[in-house]
Amino acid sequence: MRAFRLVTAGSAPVLGSLPLPQPGPGEVRLKIAACGLNFADLLMVDGTYQERPTLPFTLGLELAGTVEAVGAGVVAPALGTRVAVYAGQGGLAEYGCFDAHRCMALPDAMSFEHAAAFQIAYGTSHLALSHRARLLPGETLLVLGAAGGVGLTAVEIGRHMGARVIAVARGADRLAIAEAAGAAHLIDSTAGGLKAAVRALGGADVVFDAVGGALSREALAATNPGGRYLMIGFASGQVPEFPANHLLVKNIALHGFYWGGYQRLAPELAAFSLQTLLGWHAEGALKPHVGATLPLSRAAEALALLRERASTGKVVVTMTG
Repeated sequence: MRAFRLVTAGSAPVLGSLPLPQPGPGEVRLKIAACGLNFADLLMVDGTYQERPTLPFTLGLELAGTVEAVGAGVVAPALGTRVAVYAGQGGLAEYGCFDAHRCMALPDAMSFEHAAAFQIAYGTSHLALSHRARLLPGETLLVLGAAGGVGLTAVEIGRHMGARVIAVARGADRLAIAEAAGAAHLIDSTAGGLKAAVRALGGADVVFDAVGGALSREALAATNPGGRYLMIGFASGQVPEFPANHLLVKNIALHGFYWGGYQRLAPELAAFSLQTLLGWHAEGALKPHVGATLPLSRAAEALALLRERASTGKVVVTMTG
């Protein structure tokens, strides 16, 4: 089988050939159909991610496919079941073996491409907004990077939870995508003056920041007293520093949020969140936006799109081609 792997530290990942894996006890083997890319994949390549698999390893945190073999002790999912898996690695390959309990059965109406793009992005936004920030109907949610893979889901979920959403993204085309997802107000991040623009709209009660960098300081300054600031990631490549005195004086709560950590911290909460999201998807409230789909043979190009922030929504790699 083909697999896109990081072999040595400091080198570029390569597409190579591996033997077909055999499932161990409690595992299933999937014929992988699609893998969603995440900013964490880039950090793994750079060796800066908080979780560092032992080299060599196959990239790809989340994937979707069909169960084609089961190991000892596996009762479910059954052979032929379409599932999505958050695995942490192994998604950019034609086959893979994964813990059966990590498999999430897919509704018939959800495509493999959408399923591969679903868990991390929607799971992050839902748990961060509902569990950490306690976003309430009528509050104002400010989303930085609102056309990106995670930011766009925050716009959708925030709107569905009854918030007024202010979307911040680069350029009119990206802002139009955020508007279609439910944003009530649009701010071009390249125009400057983010703080003044948000304050003119009444300020933000909750900030969803997957970007970091210079925008973070302005977003904090535009956060209302008693607000909540969610630090989701650093797509800009710059980790912001926050003035603690501003947090104190304005009674602002700063929350760091890492969705993968909830698989250990509160797995039952993460599972409940995903089931909630699948229900919303079935109702038509959530519409995953896949901005680019490339075959496994072009996985390096797919990662480049992510690194250059050249795509909207999620980038997905399919195993055909």
